[in-house]
Amino acid sequence: MTFRAVEWLYALAALPALIGLFLYAARARAKAGDRFATPASRMRLVVGASPAMRAIRAGLVLLGIAATCVALSGPSWGSQTRTLRRRGVDVVVVLDLSKSMLARDVRPSRIDRAKAELNKLFEQLAGDRVGLVAFAGDTLEFPMTTDYPALELFLRDVGPYDMPIGGTAIGRALVAAGRLLERSRAAEPPSRDGRPRAAQVVVLITDGEDHEGDPVEAARELAQKGVVVHVLGVGSSRGETIPTYAPDGTQTGYLRDESGQLVTSALTSENEQQLRAIADAAGGTYVRAAEGTASLASIRRALRTVQATERRIRRVSVRDDRYALPLWLAFSLLVLEGVLADVALRRRAVRTAEVRS
Repeated sequence: MTFRAVEWLYALAALPALIGLFLYAARARAKAGDRFATPASRMRLVVGASPAMRAIRAGLVLLGIAATCVALSGPSWGSQTRTLRRRGVDVVVVLDLSKSMLARDVRPSRIDRAKAELNKLFEQLAGDRVGLVAFAGDTLEFPMTTDYPALELFLRDVGPYDMPIGGTAIGRALVAAGRLLERSRAAEPPSRDGRPRAAQVVVLITDGEDHEGDPVEAARELAQKGVVVHVLGVGSSRGETIPTYAPDGTQTGYLRDESGQLVTSALTSENEQQLRAIADAAGGTYVRAAEGTASLASIRRALRTVQATERRIRRVSVRDDRYALPLWLAFSLLVLEGVLADVALRRRAVRTAEVRS
């Protein structure tokens, strides 16, 4: 047996003093009765309040106090394995929606293949919260949720032509992901060491082209908050043309620069070096999608490892609290003492009326 607040048991040391106080009061009452009461009045006084009845009531009060002290000390015994409520993993997907993601070196296109892989990822994250940051030159954010159908609907309908500003700003997108995770942390109190209770992960999917900011520094700031960043680089190392589309979805040609030359997009060694630096700065992994693919398989495996760890550390053996048993005993004893006091008063009133008559 263990106690959460053992100091309450020290109060039991006062019980002998209370017993002495009750005995002293009973003796003083008896002496006063012998000194001042007449035989007739004494009969009226003691009816319903005999020494035996007083002793029983005093014993009930003392036992009730003792049981209350035991309950306040928080006794527990026995144990069982329980799975505590688990928040799981908070995941923010940072998806590149620049026009270069329309390139078709990955079939049917970089962006469509990335979306298909994300749908597989959402199937794995049952019960975990997911947010989405879509970015080009600016960002669009979908808040943290477990409503995967709503997230998939948003993901299906958003595309490069929905982004208000063109270009690619990976650093700004990582900062936006950090904001989503900060709001997630604020929703629940932190653990004792000040870190978030749930593992927090960012999954960055991009073709690597970055036109502004310092994404590596943004990744370091996330790492300082306990966030891991995994990166998937999409695209081929050779240049790939970028198709253009009309509002109705019909292809109108290929993207050209101001001089009329075709614009190409490639996952160059320089871009890969930066993406690898982002993952290294935040304790994550960099995965170069195989030629013609955009697979998140290795990142999904890394997330499964995190999920398994979260479940394992939250399946704990805990002792069963038993404070309710002495608390109910104390309540019952004090209620019984009150009933006996009421019975004594009623008997005394009846007996007094009989003597007077």
